[in-house]
Amino acid sequence: MSAVDTAAGTGPGLADRILGGWLGRIAGNMLGKPLEQGDVWTRDRIDRYLRMADALPLTDYLPEPAVDPAVDDDGPPLRPEWRSCVRGRIHGSCRDDDVDYAILGLDLLETHGFGFTTEQVGDLWLLRLPYLQTFTAERAAYRNLANGLKPPLTATYDNPYQEWIGALIRADIHGWTSPGDPRRAASLARRDAVLSHTGNGVYGAMWAAALIAAAFTAPTVRAAVDTALTVIPAGSRLARTVRRTVALHESGLPWEDALDVLADETAGLGWIHTVPNAAVITAGLLYGGGDFTRTLALTVRAGLDTDSNGATAGSVAGVMTGAAAVPAQWKDPLEDTVRSAVFGFDGVHVSELAERTLRLALHDA
Repeated sequence: MSAVDTAAGTGPGLADRILGGWLGRIAGNMLGKPLEQGDVWTRDRIDRYLRMADALPLTDYLPEPAVDPAVDDDGPPLRPEWRSCVRGRIHGSCRDDDVDYAILGLDLLETHGFGFTTEQVGDLWLLRLPYLQTFTAERAAYRNLANGLKPPLTATYDNPYQEWIGALIRADIHGWTSPGDPRRAASLARRDAVLSHTGNGVYGAMWAAALIAAAFTAPTVRAAVDTALTVIPAGSRLARTVRRTVALHESGLPWEDALDVLADETAGLGWIHTVPNAAVITAGLLYGGGDFTRTLALTVRAGLDTDSNGATAGSVAGVMTGAAAVPAQWKDPLEDTVRSAVFGFDGVHVSELAERTLRLALHDA
C-alpha cells in the first residue's frame, strides 16, 4: 500500500487533508498577521490585548482594537493590514508572502515537475513574484538573481538573513505533495531552500516539509514531530531546540513556562530566526494536542513571527484534522478566496489550489 493510500485510508481522505492544509495555512497566517512584529508584540502584550477585548481563551480571529491604532497612541500598533484580518471584517484572505510562496511552489511543481532545479526556482521568482513583495533572505537572493548570480551564491552573497524563517515558510507545498513520505518532502524543500538560505535556514525548510508530510499518516502530533526530526542533522541547533521543546512538554511543564525556558535558551537569535520560531511552532502543536483552534491560538499567542508560525502550525493541524473538521469560524470568512501577489493567481479559490495540489500528490502514487 502506498503512502497516499495509507493517508487516504485513515480518518479524512487525502483530498480533505490537503484542503485542510491550505485552509490551516491561510487561517493561521490571518490570525497572526496583525501582530507580526515580534520585537513589539511580545507574548505578554498579545495576551494583554486579548484580555482587554475579553478574547481569552482565543477561539476566533483577532478581535479588532477598541480604538483606532492609527489615531491613538495607547499601546503598540497593529500592522496596517489589520482592518481586513480581524474578526467581522474578513472577506477572503489578505495578501501575504506566507501564502504567496505556497502558491509559487504549486506553480513550480506544475511547471517543472518534481525534478525541478534550484535555478528554476529562481527563474520563477523573477517571472512571477514582484521584488517588493520579497523580504529578508528572499529579497537578498532575488537581488542576487537579478544581478546574474547563480545558486548557491544567491544565498550567501550579501545576505545576513541566511538562517531566518523564509525558507521554512516556502516548504508546505513539498509536504502536501509528498503525503506520508517525509524524506522526499525534505529533499524537495532543500532544493528550494538553498536558493536563499544556508544552515538552520535550510534545515527549517526540510523539517517543516517533513512535518507536514508526516502529518498525513502519523497517529499523533508527537509522532509527526518525531518523524520530522529524522530528516535534519541531529546535532544542528534546530534539532536540539525541537528536541528540547518535546522534552519540556513531556515533563508536564505548563506551556507558558516551557516558552520562558525556550526564550532564554534561544535569546539573541532575533524574532525572525528559524530556531526560536520552530520552538514556538513545536510547542503550539504539542500543547495544542491535535485541537485545531487551540493549536492556532497557542502558536500565535507565543509571539515572534506570528503569521508565519500560525501558518505552519495551521497547515499541520489542518492536514491532521481534514478540512471538514476545521471549525467554521476559521474557514467561512475566507470565502474560498485568496489574495496573492503571484502573477496570475490573485483571487484564486482555495478549493482550486487544493485540487491542483491533489493532482500533484497523486501523480507519482
